[in-house]
Amino acid sequence: MIRSLRPLLAALLLLTVNCSLLTEASAQTPKTYTSSEILLGLKKLNVLGSVLYIAAHPDDENTRLIAYLANERLLETGYLSCTRGDGGQNLIGPELREGLGVIRTQELLAARRLDGGRQFFTRANDFGYSKTPEETFRIWDKEQVLADMVWVIRQRRPDVLITRFPTDGRGGHGHHTASAILAAEAFDAAADPKRFPEQLQYVQVWQPKRLFWNTGSFFVKPGENMDGYLNLDAGGYNPLLGQSYGEIAARSRSNHRSQGFGSAAQRGEALEYFQLVKGEKATKDLFDGVDQTWNRVPGGAAVGKLIEEVIRKYDAGNPSASVAGLLKVREQLSQMKTTKDDRAGLASWREQKDYEINRLVTACLGLYLEATVDEPTVVSGQKIKINVEAIARSRVPIILKEINYGDDSATATLAVDKAINAKLTLPMEVNITGDVSQPYWMRKRSSTGMYTVQNQELRGNPQNEPDFYLEPSFTIAGQKFSISQVPVQYKHTDPVLGELYQPLAVVPAVAVNLPAAHAYVFADAQPKTVPVTLKAGRAGVAGTLALTLPPGWTSTPASQSFALAAKDAEQTVEFRVQPGPGAAPGKAELRAVATVEGQAYSRGIQQIIYPHIPTQTLFPEAVAPLVKLELKRRGQNVAYLMGAGDEVPDALRQIGYTVTLLEAKDLTAPNLKQYDALMVGIRAYNTVDKLKTQQPEILKYIEAGGNVVVQYTVNRGTVLPEIGPYPMKLSNDRVTVEDAPVTLTKHPLLNAPNKITAQDFQGWAQEQGLYYPSSWDPRYQTVISSSDPGEVARESAILVADYGKGHYIYTGLSLFRELPAGVPGAYRLITNMISYGK
Repeated sequence: MIRSLRPLLAALLLLTVNCSLLTEASAQTPKTYTSSEILLGLKKLNVLGSVLYIAAHPDDENTRLIAYLANERLLETGYLSCTRGDGGQNLIGPELREGLGVIRTQELLAARRLDGGRQFFTRANDFGYSKTPEETFRIWDKEQVLADMVWVIRQRRPDVLITRFPTDGRGGHGHHTASAILAAEAFDAAADPKRFPEQLQYVQVWQPKRLFWNTGSFFVKPGENMDGYLNLDAGGYNPLLGQSYGEIAARSRSNHRSQGFGSAAQRGEALEYFQLVKGEKATKDLFDGVDQTWNRVPGGAAVGKLIEEVIRKYDAGNPSASVAGLLKVREQLSQMKTTKDDRAGLASWREQKDYEINRLVTACLGLYLEATVDEPTVVSGQKIKINVEAIARSRVPIILKEINYGDDSATATLAVDKAINAKLTLPMEVNITGDVSQPYWMRKRSSTGMYTVQNQELRGNPQNEPDFYLEPSFTIAGQKFSISQVPVQYKHTDPVLGELYQPLAVVPAVAVNLPAAHAYVFADAQPKTVPVTLKAGRAGVAGTLALTLPPGWTSTPASQSFALAAKDAEQTVEFRVQPGPGAAPGKAELRAVATVEGQAYSRGIQQIIYPHIPTQTLFPEAVAPLVKLELKRRGQNVAYLMGAGDEVPDALRQIGYTVTLLEAKDLTAPNLKQYDALMVGIRAYNTVDKLKTQQPEILKYIEAGGNVVVQYTVNRGTVLPEIGPYPMKLSNDRVTVEDAPVTLTKHPLLNAPNKITAQDFQGWAQEQGLYYPSSWDPRYQTVISSSDPGEVARESAILVADYGKGHYIYTGLSLFRELPAGVPGAYRLITNMISYGK
């Protein structure tokens, strides 16, 4: 995307700084630094060592070790996650797949801001649980994932690679093992100019010194001799931060809220063990033989001495006294010459340390720069006002000389000293070409296993660059000083939470929104209402809206006109859609398209808002599944208890059920008596604490003739020992191949009111089922069985028990994914479960 901000008035320009000394932030309250944090940054400036930790998912990283390496050893520390965690479950809201991947990306970035690491990704799409690396590589494009891993290694030039998992399968998840296999291959490939030569126009080949596997207690057999492993104590205390690395790690890991990973702090000794996988043997330390001083680069010794002098003279009561010394370091660094092959990596270290120096100078000066706008979204051609606040809280004089932005630049001179607190309003015009503010990996349609990212320089990045940023230049003591990528943000004040910041998003002229995660299911030829909500990105948007439908389907009307007078105005337009005689049975797709001034728009707008991450704005395609199927149902009124969040209630309404959402306190036998069935949402027995007291009431309802359907429950952390009327032992057993062949019994559940066949298990998404019971009371009846290739059959995907006059059903089938995806067989199965016994 080409971004530019063009001035409408020749004016003074002064824009925001929102950065961290050691990590990158986006849409965060501008950070201020304590003297201790600045001193830690100065010490890090004098360390030239780099490490890259590699695993498969958000939460796989060893957060304590990252905190230790970044803040005790002061190393350039990165975490490369192969995926963004898109295939997991969400404990804090309804977002799944791409939306969940965005949340977990931001949770990782929030974690890195606390533990001091940097975050990277490959293009791999987390397609769900995989039991073997062979299965993983059948779905991932192995060569593309390897290329991305090599790209990050060549960019960051780590001395040491560390994997979280071994290559022998002990890590369990196929993605885990695959990440270790890829790391071993990348260790060699990064140094081979014949591998991925297209990268070499941007980076040079790089050979890490060695590759370790960071083993842990869950991989080591009891009593195993650890003498052959290197070890270190990562449980130390950092007096400059006032925390142990176990305490930092707990705060960092607790950002993984969508996974329910709130962690308690650990203090005291914490031994970490490492087994050499590739590279030179190390006998005492991970970095044996690696010079971590400035002596490792030609001419670096002089720089190291200057930094030592800055550290020695550092005055915690007056950090600005260090600015002159830092500028000398910067000048000396700029004079160092690189060789053609640059085997020592001077160019890379110079870029990194120059970045750190700029951040340290900013912190030492107490320089606060902020540029904000009064609205969260803009469209191309819009005129906006940027509110500027600037203050330098030191005695060092600063002169603003120039600001570069996009393809343009403007110059101004402004003296900023301790006595000045400048507040300006600057009118600007937005000119945008290319994509809106969609996360870069979501701009093109992805495959099951891979995201599509054509731009080499974007690969590996955790998130987009800011849509708008400026690069102000100053003179400080006669030296030019620049700040890179200063973002323009939206700021508002919440009456409870205070000042809040979020990225300024570029939106289309009109957003076209269909109901989220919603399939339109037709069990007959009766029309259904499809509401389309239009939202104006600017004032005065008018045009026409129509639905694109597959052959045999019709909508009434064929198109509709709309007019939105004000920005953010919304208008909901309804169509009546129905299948005609020529509509093919099964699953198809509808798309909503708005046409404004000859341009077609077919993306909606979705905001993801949680307090622990910056607000994220996504632009999902305005598409929805259309499903035509034969379906019979019994009963009408269904009570639903939400668990960790899903879209099943809307799916049940699609097929004609009247669904009432209940709270746990409403689960009393007299109240439940009015419902034909009670359906319990995913993970409810993990997340709804009150179920421990309401369970007897649920059993009374069943005993009196009620029907209860319980969806999957994680095998750890249930709120009561037994979730059913009879004992069952939940496990991690699952069938990950979504189209695995299914053996059907003659159980009545499969025969009424709909005849279930093997065809109903075709076209499933991500996985067939999860968290199946491993053992169960004989009073439970099994209904189906299936297995992943080479494994024994799993018979507990559906368990049915008669209890009194009623029935209890537990199912680990992934209905919460299949129903919003419009899988016909999932609708037939859930209808039979709700109808069972009637």
